Amino acid sequence: MRLSREQREFADTVHAFSLRECGTVAQRDAVTEGGRLSNSPPILAKLAALGWLGVSLPAEYGGGGADFVDECVFLEASSRGLLPITGYGSGLTAAQTYLRWGSQEQKKTVVSNLAAGRLEAIALSEPEAGSDLGGVRLRATRDGDDYVLDGQKTWISAAHVAEHLLVLTREDTTGTKHQGLTLLMVPTSTPGVEIRPIETMEAHTVNDVFFTDVRVPASAVVGNPRGAWKQLMRGLGVERLIISAMSLGAAQRSLDDVIDYVGRREQFGRRIGGFQAIRHRIADLATDIECARSFVYDAAARIDAGEEDDLARESSMAKLRCTEIAKNTALEAVQMMGGYGYAREYGVEAQVRRALAPPIYGGTNEIQREIIAKSLLG
Repeated sequence: MRLSREQREFADTVHAFSLRECGTVAQRDAVTEGGRLSNSPPILAKLAALGWLGVSLPAEYGGGGADFVDECVFLEASSRGLLPITGYGSGLTAAQTYLRWGSQEQKKTVVSNLAAGRLEAIALSEPEAGSDLGGVRLRATRDGDDYVLDGQKTWISAAHVAEHLLVLTREDTTGTKHQGLTLLMVPTSTPGVEIRPIETMEAHTVNDVFFTDVRVPASAVVGNPRGAWKQLMRGLGVERLIISAMSLGAAQRSLDDVIDYVGRREQFGRRIGGFQAIRHRIADLATDIECARSFVYDAAARIDAGEEDDLARESSMAKLRCTEIAKNTALEAVQMMGGYGYAREYGVEAQVRRALAPPIYGGTNEIQREIIAKSLLG
């Protein structure tokens, strides 16, 4: 699909904001404690003041009331601008689940939080249950009017900056592994919740979360008790498109940076952007990005048209291709920039590190291939 003039102007405005606030490594260091943080409260506050957070969420709950295409415009442009707001994607995914299944109070709380720059997170994976979420063991035991949670979650994005966790728990063990699962809304300030950072090659993004005799009221259930599996499956398409749009922005940024570099760098008495080997590699990268962009925005438009539940294969294709393109573009940028691609002052090495995780989270790309193959071959 073709973006409207207003949507293109919105993308340009977000990009201009990004250049002004975070255009250099020094600026990004200043708002992320030298690159140690993946989410910057000052930047989130400025975006919230501009009304750009939760742009696609219902106005009745405090969101912007725009389309999901508009949300993808923001996600791509903010990712292209390297804005340190990685937890926003997780919060947006959580908000979509609450909007479909949550109570009025849950919807109002989560959407208004996100629109104000206060993040939310989803806690699904466990040490023995990553790609196979049916293997979840974290217990939620009903005790009168409360649930008591005991267990562990791992690789939880933005848990350390979130106000609530949307936690997948096992309430009943008598049925199949996909039965007896319940989603609960758990404030991170609840006694017994312990969040520990997991050190990775990136800024602090993911965490272990431990639950020890954590007590929440029955009103914390999101949707139907013991019915979480169907709820999760119906929300995965939107999550994958959120990841896809962010990956598009990351790929575009790597391409922007390498085009700027080869346009200035000279070797053998000429700009290296004049050598056919470089020009053709850049042409291939630009073509991949543009094709993926058309596919993602077409899928986003279908969500706005009410076809969300019919996009399982397309959303998996988008997530698979966009995350792989972002990784490949970052690696190609380093190669074409030579030694400078490794230098922190140019920023591309950080883009490589950021591009390695998206093919894993939100359902590994191996899982996405299996979903696609199953839809075609049974």
